[in-house]
Amino acid sequence: VIAHRGASGSRPENTLAAFRRAVEVGAHMVELDVQCTRDGAVVVLHDDTLDRTTDGMGPVHHQTLAELAELDAGRWFDAAYAGERIPTLDAVLHAVPIPINVELKAGADDGLERRTLASVIDAGALQRVVFSSFQADRLARLRALSPTAELAVLWDHTAMAGALQLAEGVGARALHIRTSRSAPQGIASGHAAGLAVRVWTVNAQADLAPLLAAGVDAVFTDYPERFLLDA
Repeated sequence: VIAHRGASGSRPENTLAAFRRAVEVGAHMVELDVQCTRDGAVVVLHDDTLDRTTDGMGPVHHQTLAELAELDAGRWFDAAYAGERIPTLDAVLHAVPIPINVELKAGADDGLERRTLASVIDAGALQRVVFSSFQADRLARLRALSPTAELAVLWDHTAMAGALQLAEGVGARALHIRTSRSAPQGIASGHAAGLAVRVWTVNAQADLAPLLAAGVDAVFTDYPERFLLDA
């Protein structure tokens, strides 16, 4: 059970509150999104703009880390989380002891791969981090920087040939595919190629059974507590 942007169904996504809740309910991994600020800091935020999940506006990469640190990233979700901030990747790596899936968001060649990898290595976390992306060149650059980093191909298409080709090209160990009626076939294709297959985003318990029957290795969910017996 992988907590998608943390326990984002019950806490503001991609905040320390969401990640701590995921750990509290027993999630096996958390997933988060990273991108660079104007001054090269690696921050955890999904959207390329600030508008939806903070009280700021405009593109993330136009802001410095100091400017982002002033924003509220919790009140939009619920007043109880007012004061939550946009965390840096460094802060999450030090606060979250379980495995982490770091999604490299799409964008220009802005040094995100190098900076993200440096943060992970500095935190001594390389063995518990999976790097994923929809963007082939991000995965290729990450692989060029590290022959041992664990990579996963994010894929949003029914046909799997392109995903398998990309996985082979960058030495990925896993596919992360969208949940759909074709997911069981995608799981079979990935397994046949020797890859782990993790499916996103599974929020209804009824949707889990066919994925388990197909041998899914993990599911991403906004509600990890729904799939954990000890929650």
